Amino acid sequence: MAGMLRELSRDCAAVMLRLLLAGLWLQRACAEYALSDRGGLGREFDGIGAVSGGGATSRLLVNYPEPYRTQILDYLFTPNFGASLQIFKVEIGGDAQTTDGTEPSHMHYADDQNYFRGYEWWLMKEAKKRNPNIKLVGLPWAFPGWIGDGYNWPYYYPDVTAYYVVSWIIGAKQYHDLDIDYVGIWNERAYDAKYIKVLRHTLDRLGLRNVGIIAADGNWDVAHDMIVDPYLNDAVQVIGAHYPGTYTVQDAVFTGKKLWASEDYSTYNDEVGGGCWARLLNQNYVNGNMTSTISWNLVASYYEQLPFGLEGLMTAKEPWSGHYVVSPPIWITAHTTQFTQPGWSYLRTVGHLEKGGSYVALTDRLGNLTIIIETMSHDNSICIRPPLPKYNVTAQNVTFQLDGSFNNVKTLQVWYSRLCVHATEPVLFKKAPTITVNNGTFSMELGVDEVYTLTTISTGQKGSFPDPPKSQPFPVKYKDDFNVRNPPFSEAPYFADQSGVFEYFTNTSDPGDHVFTFRQVLTQHPITWVSDTDQAISVIGDFTWSNVTVTCDIYIETEDTGGVFLAARVDQGGAPTHLARGIYFWVFADGTYRVTGDLLGKIVLRKGKSGVRAKSWHTLTLSVEGFTAYGLLNGSPLWKDVITLGPVRGWAAIGTKSLELAQFDNFMIEAKVTEE
Repeated sequence: MAGMLRELSRDCAAVMLRLLLAGLWLQRACAEYALSDRGGLGREFDGIGAVSGGGATSRLLVNYPEPYRTQILDYLFTPNFGASLQIFKVEIGGDAQTTDGTEPSHMHYADDQNYFRGYEWWLMKEAKKRNPNIKLVGLPWAFPGWIGDGYNWPYYYPDVTAYYVVSWIIGAKQYHDLDIDYVGIWNERAYDAKYIKVLRHTLDRLGLRNVGIIAADGNWDVAHDMIVDPYLNDAVQVIGAHYPGTYTVQDAVFTGKKLWASEDYSTYNDEVGGGCWARLLNQNYVNGNMTSTISWNLVASYYEQLPFGLEGLMTAKEPWSGHYVVSPPIWITAHTTQFTQPGWSYLRTVGHLEKGGSYVALTDRLGNLTIIIETMSHDNSICIRPPLPKYNVTAQNVTFQLDGSFNNVKTLQVWYSRLCVHATEPVLFKKAPTITVNNGTFSMELGVDEVYTLTTISTGQKGSFPDPPKSQPFPVKYKDDFNVRNPPFSEAPYFADQSGVFEYFTNTSDPGDHVFTFRQVLTQHPITWVSDTDQAISVIGDFTWSNVTVTCDIYIETEDTGGVFLAARVDQGGAPTHLARGIYFWVFADGTYRVTGDLLGKIVLRKGKSGVRAKSWHTLTLSVEGFTAYGLLNGSPLWKDVITLGPVRGWAAIGTKSLELAQFDNFMIEAKVTEE
């Protein structure tokens, strides 16, 4: 079968002779590649990983029912099963919008510490439970506002910022028994040399010398400063760049530091995405000496219509149904991670194939050898970023010559994938016949868009579970009184915060019927990663909903100036959230109401008196059908016959006028879905 692995009965010279006798002329029928550890080894391999964060990309995973949540985690983290990830990087939540939502900080305020907010703690523990050797990395995308003391800049008081980050590291150990291995500076934003040195000093002073610093999670520019500043050079253990296009710069190599693609991929997890990932995993080392590649993101577990939907290594965006998809990048990852370990070394003899593609080889220095070959074509391996220059790949015959410590290798286990985008069905991580090595030599035929792993390791496995439930839309009737809570998590199911932070809250003074509520808790603008809105908003539901009724009890806590809203047909989350259009029903502490067509409240459709005041519970109902909407206050009509403008479908949402304290209870949605 064309493109499938086959052992040739004669060596390359014999193939050439037969072609010549047949009257054919080829410059070389087989290209030869030496794999040897004579003369030393290349760089040490640090592992393949993925990111949960940037932001809230694992948000829906926590709400999956068992056994499906465990299955998803096994595909991601369990060794010799699926992706078998070796590095896990998480966002140090900063209360700000960082792409697909906000993640809560462990310190909303200077006098506030809580190491149980969010889900990253739980997710790190689940990763460690499956793979105790997995390396953990933390990185801030944003910071609580108190760190900047009114400035949107985290470096004015570097000792304060260092205290905040190191507190997260200490809290991980103290409350969750998690050892953080690396910490970053500020995702894809400016770095500050003084802060990096202060952070290193703080870590060392508190006995955290084993925690490495990665800088600067943007481009390679920090390398130049490290060359001219020996103290900065000593402070940094890894130079990490994002989306480097498989290339590094000479300054980075000259430092002698570990070089990582500390965020890469960011591409749809279809077959083309699998091709992108396969090419990166090899060529980041071949072209750029990068010894780790970390995918953004871990799992596409957020509403698909948020920015960069479906860009995880796999997809798990339907906790209400239990449906998930094991995407091609899971098995492309397995080609490397199931047959290598951090601490192995690359051979120096790695490179590009003559007719396109690349190969790498790694060893544990104990006699084991793993070779990964990829022949990804240009059009079937395009990543979303950066641009990919044109190149050609064609089918080819290759011969590998094993030398040095590998002279005694007699057989190699073979695992094979073919990412066929347009024609036949793909083959993903299939065990192929063992190949025999004769006198240190073996030959093989390579097709296009293929991945091979040839290895002395025999423990590889394509893990599987029974098919998950079929995909189902979000329930058309949904309600939550916030009384039933899952202890590891602070968020109510399915709500995806886009600005502000919404958490479970327990009333302790005269709560009446509202003991357990959902509360917006942020009151200070964070040091943002993007331009956050002044309003807080959390979306929920099905983006395709058009005709919908939303009901919720609300409690304004800020007298005179406070306000809350219910919304429907919200057409945008993520960054920039402030562009979100929809139908918003606002009530304010001054006794007025407003109906607007946008989150900023600039498109006013109706306004008037409501009688609502702070410090008392009220029930709001917003109903939208066709081109009109109406609103109820405490079950009685407050306004009606408002002509809707803007989007005809979108999520439901709750939120606040500003970053202020406010509570929500007894949330209900009922959507009218027409059969098409």
